[in-house]
Amino acid sequence: MNPNTLWNGRNITALLLCVVVAILFASNTGVREIRRANDPINFVLVDPQPGPEDWPGWRGTGGTNTAPGSNPPLRWSTSENIAWQVPVPGRGHASPCVWGERIFVATADDQRQTISLLCIDRDTGRSHWQSELHRGDLRSRHAKNSHASSTPACDGQHVYVTSAVNGSVWVTAVDFAGRIVWQRAAGPYEAKWGYGSSPTIYKSLIIVAADNKGARIDRLRGASHLAALHRQTGEIVWRIERPTGDSFGTPIVATVSGRDQLLLAGKGTVASYDPATGDALWTCRWSAQRAANTLAFDEDHVFASARHPQGELLCIQGDGQGDVTSTHVVWREKQAASEVPSPVVHEGLLYSLGDDGILTCLDAATGKVLWKRRLGGSMSSSPLIAGGHLYCCNEEGVTFVVKLGGRGEVIAENALGDGLFASPVVSGDRLYLRTLSGLHCVTVPGTAPIAERPEDARQRL
Repeated sequence: MNPNTLWNGRNITALLLCVVVAILFASNTGVREIRRANDPINFVLVDPQPGPEDWPGWRGTGGTNTAPGSNPPLRWSTSENIAWQVPVPGRGHASPCVWGERIFVATADDQRQTISLLCIDRDTGRSHWQSELHRGDLRSRHAKNSHASSTPACDGQHVYVTSAVNGSVWVTAVDFAGRIVWQRAAGPYEAKWGYGSSPTIYKSLIIVAADNKGARIDRLRGASHLAALHRQTGEIVWRIERPTGDSFGTPIVATVSGRDQLLLAGKGTVASYDPATGDALWTCRWSAQRAANTLAFDEDHVFASARHPQGELLCIQGDGQGDVTSTHVVWREKQAASEVPSPVVHEGLLYSLGDDGILTCLDAATGKVLWKRRLGGSMSSSPLIAGGHLYCCNEEGVTFVVKLGGRGEVIAENALGDGLFASPVVSGDRLYLRTLSGLHCVTVPGTAPIAERPEDARQRL
């Protein structure tokens, strides 16, 4: 053999190895990745157009978790105002996602080591299909978490599901027939308590967060990151590094102070980004070492809440640039903070539901506590505003219906007799509650067809 040929071959191999390592390093350390403009891809997609009765993802249309035009029932039980109830196999704390006549629900089977997406008829509860998205290597999670805690997002053509599998956060696009269109690892992820962040849609992008203490891929170590993938292809459009540390909140896109902002809280900071590019707009330092919920907002302010290592509820003016800690903090409140339930703001009032079941109403402009009400039980579900009332679900499956404003009058306590960690969603005058064992459609008689018997549905699932 020609020595020069051998030498050249070794050098080519070494060069290729260096290139591969460099690519891996760049793709797993939070370095922003921008697609080239001349790539053959239809970059600009039509913005999703959810209907008035759709609930297209976490926090609903607009990300506010409010549906003021809806009027779901105030009272129900296992035998009253239940249009249908169907079992959902496995375990999952993801809320339902509603588009048109379809409901999409993510679930995980720990024993079989699978994560699946179910499609259910909105009117009858009948199952259209069940698609397996992942099998194997579902890693550790908190006892209160599940491997399907991320609420799907829908754009009218595809449903997007995020999952933590095999040391990475994966994004899967599924069409309305249950077929996987694309599936991609957005980046490395390792957290002993599992994953809980939901995807959010912005124009042509599907955006996912992966705050964690760092994960190793071979000899390379990945950092916390925030990534945007193209909805059509799954290609990474941009990816940025985030503060290292386990956090479980969901990024939300909102128009605050006249500009689109991608909002996310995590270890030590509340941050705003340009959702189109991932460029930082502003950051605000706070005492929290982790965040597990979603920021609330109004036209000019952002509200953040956390409880580890101590409670902190924060209001930030949203028109800043750079580090705004000393210039744009409007108020701080330490006694009304929540860890898992996300706060919600409506007509100048901020409602914060503590994990301990204490509901607090504050003046959103000043942070003044107007009233507190102990509802009872532990809370993981986020409060929903619909039809002039606040719907708050505890982990035992009791939903407290509270009149907005006033002094926090509890109108009703409705029990389903099953554990509940997912947040309620509303579609028109129907309320959908996902419990540990199934999905329930709550509505007044005559507004939705009655489904087949639950035992019949169980046979199909």
